[in-house]
Amino acid sequence: MRKITLEDLFTHPSTIKYLHRSGTAHAVAAAYYAFKLAIERGVNPDYAAKAALLHDIGHYEWYTDGKWDYNLYRQNDIHAIKGAERAHRMLIQLGEDRAAAKEIAVAILLHTDSYLPQTNLSLTPLQEIVKLADELDEEPNGNHHRRQISEERALRMVRELDKKIDGVLEPKQNTI
Repeated sequence: MRKITLEDLFTHPSTIKYLHRSGTAHAVAAAYYAFKLAIERGVNPDYAAKAALLHDIGHYEWYTDGKWDYNLYRQNDIHAIKGAERAHRMLIQLGEDRAAAKEIAVAILLHTDSYLPQTNLSLTPLQEIVKLADELDEEPNGNHHRRQISEERALRMVRELDKKIDGVLEPKQNTI
């Protein structure tokens, strides 16, 4: 049985605050993509969905003259660093296994290379999934961060995804 569910994360005050900034619809969509990819690739779907749900909680809003400035964001953003730290702290506070919290946080840290110097990183399968889940939901000029969803619908979708994850993990846990 999982210690921390997606619903636990989604309803946490920090998540609520930062998902409004980075886009709740995008976070939930990325979590669904990550779940599907994790199942296909034999990766822990719980970790993948958690990392994808939280991958953008480090976002800062970059505005020039009251208007979203995508170029300013691309030049100065370090949201993956801030988000990994926030997610790690939240996961530990909620009681997540420490090794799992680290693995999830590092996947968040490496979901984008926008802040890194030119390099060829070798990503783990979980890290690759979170990066790909984010990319699958991207829209030009960062518009995926401004797509809207009601909080009620997002919570229903998170609960549905929790059930899917439990359905995949519980049979494995019963055979141990």
